[in-house]
Amino acid sequence: MNTSSKLKLGIIGLDTSHAAAFTELLSQESHRYHVQGGIVTAAYPGGSGDFELSRSRVQGFTDELRQKYGVQIVDSPEEVARQCDAILLESVDGRVHLEQFRRIAGYGKPVFIDKPFTVDAAEAAEIIRLAEESAVPVMSSSALRFAEGVRQALAADELGQIIGADCYGPMELQPTQPGLFWYGIHSVEMLYTFMGPGCSEVTAAMTEHHDVVTGTWKDGRIGTIRGNRCGNMTFGAMVHREQGSRPVDVYAHDKPYYASLLEQIMPFFHTGVSPVTLDETWEIIRFIEAANESRLSGKPVRLRS
Repeated sequence: MNTSSKLKLGIIGLDTSHAAAFTELLSQESHRYHVQGGIVTAAYPGGSGDFELSRSRVQGFTDELRQKYGVQIVDSPEEVARQCDAILLESVDGRVHLEQFRRIAGYGKPVFIDKPFTVDAAEAAEIIRLAEESAVPVMSSSALRFAEGVRQALAADELGQIIGADCYGPMELQPTQPGLFWYGIHSVEMLYTFMGPGCSEVTAAMTEHHDVVTGTWKDGRIGTIRGNRCGNMTFGAMVHREQGSRPVDVYAHDKPYYASLLEQIMPFFHTGVSPVTLDETWEIIRFIEAANESRLSGKPVRLRS
């Protein structure tokens, strides 16, 4: 595919490694996991001054995209939207996603919003409302949802229907991204990949080093998340089916999670059809809010409507 037939992609937010990783996978045709269909042509750095993991990284990734890949660095999200066919909203700070999306929704370009979609359910609902009002296709997902080991475990249905799942992973905390919104969201996305939407109530327990979150689904199934801040800092899961349970080896495949994610994003940009519905994304944000509330109270919390 020559450059002229590729979608022109823009990135908003150069404060995350995903910005450089996606640009590399799209640009380097010799890369083992090269993804076809688009090329990054413009980017807006963004960055959050009160969030060290944003502030400290934005200049480095900005320089890398400009110097290594020839990406034009522009002064606003609006300029990215004007120049490009589709947009990767990569800002690592979920608090800024609504404001940035509001500025580009009117351009009608499909948008991928990296995790976390937002850190507030009301803001998530507003993004969805704006997307529907402007007829803008929107997709959001953690890369863990599309990890090859997760996808293979989901497809291996010879033991019958899934009756539950226990997922685990690192769960560092960041004050600006409350509770599970920072790293816990990856395990939540894995849980929803296996269980699907329909959770009604969440109960959480926490210590200094660990969290356990239990979700009860409307059909009676139960799924759990274990978040670790010491000890085992890897991702994984145990999927329970009608006729047996099997572990999920997230690290069994060489392909990076973000490459598998980008393989889902590019067809979405071309078709406007997301593999993850906004209804499910909305429920994930509500699940995390309920879990965060229960972490503090120790009591069961219903997912708000």
